[in-house]
Amino acid sequence: MIALYILITIVTFALMEGVTWFTHKYIMHGFLWVLHEDHHHPAKGQVFQKNDSFFFIFATPSILLFFFGVNPSLNFMFFIGLGILFYGIAYFLVHDVFIHQRFTWLSNVQHPYFKGLRRAHGSHHTGGECFGMLLVPRKFIKEAKENTLLVD
Repeated sequence: MIALYILITIVTFALMEGVTWFTHKYIMHGFLWVLHEDHHHPAKGQVFQKNDSFFFIFATPSILLFFFGVNPSLNFMFFIGLGILFYGIAYFLVHDVFIHQRFTWLSNVQHPYFKGLRRAHGSHHTGGECFGMLLVPRKFIKEAKENTLLVD
């Protein structure tokens, strides 16, 4: 049973990339643009953004799944909630900490995947592509590798 629960958690984490892409493209850039717009056009010195409210919006299903995943006893819903939570943590570390450097914990990572990730997200802010988070189109990783070779 433990292996099944681990599998459910991993599959949920992986599926969250698709959920992220869909919600980012059609909801955040759609009817909830009013909350997301300040992320694309932040005010100077702004610590918090209306966009940060998505943390609460996306945490709600995870919290509910935790609750129903232990009532009346531990079940699969808890592990779906866990996969969502793990993706949320990864999203925070990648998006807010690494890409936008709202904190300086991961500012000097030089691996081509992470450089490509940063470039892909930058292309989203300038050209509207790349609505996902962790799956980076190869062209951005290739470009990061080529630029690294030119610098070395």
